[in-house]
Amino acid sequence: MRVKQLTFQFRWIPFAAAMFVMVVGIILGNWQTRRAAEKIAIEHSVAERGAQPAVDLNKPFSSADIEYRRVSVEGVFMADWPVYLDNRPYQGKAGFTLMMPLRLTKSDDVVLVARGWFPRNAVERTRLPAVPVPSGPVRIEGVAHHSAGHVLQLGQAAAIEPGAIVQNLEPAEFARVSKLPLQNFIIEQTSDTSDTLVRDWPQASAGVDKHRGYAFQWYALAATALVFFLVTGFRRAR
Repeated sequence: MRVKQLTFQFRWIPFAAAMFVMVVGIILGNWQTRRAAEKIAIEHSVAERGAQPAVDLNKPFSSADIEYRRVSVEGVFMADWPVYLDNRPYQGKAGFTLMMPLRLTKSDDVVLVARGWFPRNAVERTRLPAVPVPSGPVRIEGVAHHSAGHVLQLGQAAAIEPGAIVQNLEPAEFARVSKLPLQNFIIEQTSDTSDTLVRDWPQASAGVDKHRGYAFQWYALAATALVFFLVTGFRRAR
C-alpha cells in the first residue's frame, strides 16, 4: 500500500525572501507602534499642561517649560514682517497660515504668532488677501509650541523675508534673518481679533489610531510571509 505523507523541503531563496519581508514588517511595525506611543504621551502632556493656569508672557517666565502651555500676552503686531506657511490644508481646502511677530508691551522681546488660517486663491496661488492687523497694543491668548510643524519640502526652500511664502519656518531661523530678539517658541493664537482668520488648530496628538492601524498591517505582512514560506515548503511524498 502506498502511504503519502507531508515532508518539508527547505529552500534558501524562499527562506531569504521570507526573512527579508518579516524583518522589514517587524521594523516598520515597531516604528509605527513607537509613533503611537509618542502621540499618546503628547496627548497626556497637552491635557496636563492645558489644565494649568495660563502663563503671562509679560511677566518673567521659563521658556524651557512652555511647550503646550496656555499663554497670554500683550503687545503690538509687527505688520511689516508677515510670513505665510504654505501647504497647510484645512477641511480639505488648500491654504496658508499667517505668521507674524508680536513685540511685547514695555519690552524689546518679540514672539512669533501663528495668527490663523485662510484659504488659497483658486485662480492665482500667490495672491494673498489683506488680513486686518490690530492697531496698537492687543492682548492675545493661545498655546505655546516649539515649532509650527513641518511639512514635506517641495522644491527649493524660499528665502525668509517680509511677505515670503514658505513651507516650513523655525523661530531660530526667523530670528537670524529678521534680527529680532525672538523667543524660541511660537504661539498658536486662539483668541479672536476680528480678522476673519480660522483658528481651529490641529491637535498635536492626532493620528494614534492611524499609527496603530499601520502597525497592524506591517505585523500582518510579516506573519503572512512566515506562513507562506512554511506552507509552500511542504510537499506530498510517498
